[in-house]
Amino acid sequence: MKNLNYNLNKPDKNVFFLIAGPCIVESYETTYQIAESIKKIADKLNIPFIFKASYRKANRSSCKSFTGIGDKEALEILKKIKDKLNIPICTDIHLPAEAELAADVADIIQIPAFLCRQTDLLVAAAKTGKYVNIKKGQFLSPESMKFTAEKITNSGNNNIILTERGTSFGYQDLIVDFRAIPIMQSFGYPVVLDVTHSLQQPNQNSGITGGMPQMIETISKAGIAVGVDGIFIETHPYPDKSKSDGANMLKLDLMEELLEKLLKIKTCLM
Repeated sequence: MKNLNYNLNKPDKNVFFLIAGPCIVESYETTYQIAESIKKIADKLNIPFIFKASYRKANRSSCKSFTGIGDKEALEILKKIKDKLNIPICTDIHLPAEAELAADVADIIQIPAFLCRQTDLLVAAAKTGKYVNIKKGQFLSPESMKFTAEKITNSGNNNIILTERGTSFGYQDLIVDFRAIPIMQSFGYPVVLDVTHSLQQPNQNSGITGGMPQMIETISKAGIAVGVDGIFIETHPYPDKSKSDGANMLKLDLMEELLEKLLKIKTCLM
């Protein structure tokens, strides 16, 4: 994987890796600013870093929600950032036909939680040969993710990441069951805690997902203490102006302080 000094197939229990970036590519300027800022922090703290940004969002509550600037334009931006900053890229897909398109740029193909049981989508992602990050559905038990992962391995790809992102708790809230982390790790794959999506409050009457960003530090600390292999955080310099998922994002200028705290917890576990 491009410029990732970390073996995802054999996670190092002495360090965690970071998947972070904006929810979606909004413009070259904003996306590059976020990627450059996180890379500087990660390099300073010696944290393996993978930049995440969706080139398109298909799973929106309202048809009025922002879905992207255009697939070609967004992927070109991600490629420019990848080449300029020499960083690995993670982006998600929603249809099997998108897999090869995304794989031209991405090092990690991400499967959204709502789509984690879509066999054709998983197989298409697996056949790219790239890492496949499967987010656990809000409706699935962690034990069920074993069968989701088998769809990747049965397609000839053993490069798998599993991500916990909360479980539905009523209609408009999510909770994190931290037992899911060691359960999914027992399958032999690195497990990521998606902190910011775990703090979403979906299905709001406005059609726009809410969130609890004030709990980002709490959930992050708990995940590190439990022994998660990686942390996933969406961030933006101005979350209130973000075109997608701003309600549960971490403000970019808070990233370094948070990661420093997480490193201290990790050190105590060594």
